[in-house]
Amino acid sequence: MEFLGFLPVLLLVGLAAVQLGLAAYAAQQAGGAARAAARTATLDDPRVSPGDAGRAALSGWLRTEGAPQAPLCDGGGRTTATVTVEIPSVLPFLGDRTVTRRATMACPAAVDLHPYPNPYPNPRSAP
Repeated sequence: MEFLGFLPVLLLVGLAAVQLGLAAYAAQQAGGAARAAARTATLDDPRVSPGDAGRAALSGWLRTEGAPQAPLCDGGGRTTATVTVEIPSVLPFLGDRTVTRRATMACPAAVDLHPYPNPYPNPRSAP
């Protein structure tokens, strides 16, 4: 009898742990999608749009709010991609939650190269 009274508390704690795991997974996926979109935006001739690259980096069952946003490098020094993902809910009283991640990458023209690309000389072959 005591177990039946404590069972709802155990189920609630278990579902809360699952919900926390889903939130962490959604945040990780959003970060990966933002990095993929920003990386694609820095390419000189991308084969896909940054939004499509970000969407392809997400798991199929996660939903985004719109396409991942990442402006292409047009003379700017950096580009920033923003991805917002809905967190799946297993607890009905939490409502709709989202997680937003951003990734910033330098554009190729803005990269300051060191005057000596290889600071270590090539090893000499033995005579």
